[in-house]
Amino acid sequence: MIKLFYEISDFPIIKKTGSFFIKEICILLNNEGRYIGNINYIFCNDDYLFDLNQKYLKKNFYTDVLAFNYSINECISGDVFISVDRIYDNSKRWNQFFIFELKRVMIHAVLHLLGYDDQNHTDKRIMKKKEEFYLNLFQF
Repeated sequence: MIKLFYEISDFPIIKKTGSFFIKEICILLNNEGRYIGNINYIFCNDDYLFDLNQKYLKKNFYTDVLAFNYSINECISGDVFISVDRIYDNSKRWNQFFIFELKRVMIHAVLHLLGYDDQNHTDKRIMKKKEEFYLNLFQF
């Protein structure tokens, strides 16, 4: 089951399009041969995510997404925290639609839950190809 939660009071875009995103994430997981356990997307602001990054990962910087993986074998579960502030800033910086950047980050997080990593150049390239594949598949 995929659920959407909000640590911010007003985020109307995802409330209107959330069911489409959930369907696409289900397609992604099915395509990767995995099953949905419990995936929670929590939309928050920069400060909320910064605090989590410091507390749990001991990192002292802002980020767009943190994915905490609770998956067991083929059953994918986790908590995904997304900074709406960072998505907005990144979409402006890269001259991209907000909704495109949001979808990219949601896909990116699920790829982390699937075990893909982006800590070195080779892994980053593989993950980027997967992101692009799914963005194209979902017509974005």
